[in-house]
Amino acid sequence: MISNFKLPFSFDPESLQSDLEQIGTDEWVAHFNKSYYEGQWSGIALRSTNGLARQLYSDPHAEKPFIDTPVMMRCPYVCTALTSFKCPLRAVRFLKLSPGSTIKKHEDFTLGFENDQLRMHVPVCTNADVDFFLDGRQLEMKEGECWYLDLSLPHSVRNRGTTDRVHLVIDCEVNEWLREMVPINADS
Repeated sequence: MISNFKLPFSFDPESLQSDLEQIGTDEWVAHFNKSYYEGQWSGIALRSTNGLARQLYSDPHAEKPFIDTPVMMRCPYVCTALTSFKCPLRAVRFLKLSPGSTIKKHEDFTLGFENDQLRMHVPVCTNADVDFFLDGRQLEMKEGECWYLDLSLPHSVRNRGTTDRVHLVIDCEVNEWLREMVPINADS
């Protein structure tokens, strides 16, 4: 199985950043798993099981449908970008790692082809001093690119820069389209 794969499409970083500007500083919610990070890691949900923007947890066993939050309506480019995904979408969030903050090494065991759920990352804002490690290898993800990441493998992030690192994080249900897009047995 591959650990990561850059999908063959990308999104306009300036349009993503314009959507991001529609979110007030007081709307960001601290990440729920406080033991996973040092510093400031926060987010805002654009889709959640209860339609609330403060619902960052993406329950892998949720039986309720995921629905857009009111924040999604303020993000027209994200709405358009999401139509590129020809698969059922679960949680969609902006996740922000502030300067000087670290996401400690951890694994998200419920994500992967074997669990029928994958997580995509689209960097919206990043800087050259962000270190993203997946399974012991450093990845460089550029603004607007779309990446599949096997986050059941150990991963960590450190923002040594002076600007926020923000990703659009999209949880997808595996279907035939995703199986065709992500060559799971190829080398990354």
